[in-house]
Amino acid sequence: MLRIIALCAALSVLPLSSAAWADQFTTVTNKNDFVSLISGRHLTRQGIKLAVSPGGAIAGRGFGRDVSGDWSWKGGYFCRDLFWGKRDLGFNCQQVQVNGSTLRFTSDRGAGRSADLRLR
Repeated sequence: MLRIIALCAALSVLPLSSAAWADQFTTVTNKNDFVSLISGRHLTRQGIKLAVSPGGAIAGRGFGRDVSGDWSWKGGYFCRDLFWGKRDLGFNCQQVQVNGSTLRFTSDRGAGRSADLRLR
């Protein structure tokens, strides 16, 4: 699973059943809404702590390795280019959904694997 926030997949995050959770999540469709969610907060999950800046940078740690990259918003998707340590996780555009303080990132424009990260 090397694709959620490119990191999560590469960080062996377990896929989730989207059918069971779909009713509870709302899709984020524009950059301003996404930025309002992440501004001044970190995305966390056991072993992962990331800062996704409004200016397009990604930085943090994942399972003992540095995480770095860039992101942009394209066609309603969070598109990122990410490194986990020296490992290039590549470019991927992901669907973003929100439920309270949880953001779900689904790779391949919503057709791939998903991972949930908490906003803190």
